[in-house]
Amino acid sequence: ITLAAARINAGLTQIQVASEMHVSKQTVVNWEKGKTEMQINQARKLSDLYKMPLDYIFLPSTSN
Repeated sequence: ITLAAARINAGLTQIQVASEMHVSKQTVVNWEKGKTEMQINQARKLSDLYKMPLDYIFLPSTSN
């Protein structure tokens, strides 16, 4: 599952995630596109937000 798919499955928009994570929407876009990596504390928060194991945040599917 990709980060974008996980976000959609959680019923959230990129703007909502950005607001919850206290980052810009562009940061969320970059995470989803694999352009930037998040810090561990951000990954933990995203894991909680998406209600998915932390493994999936750090090891997203490579098939796009």
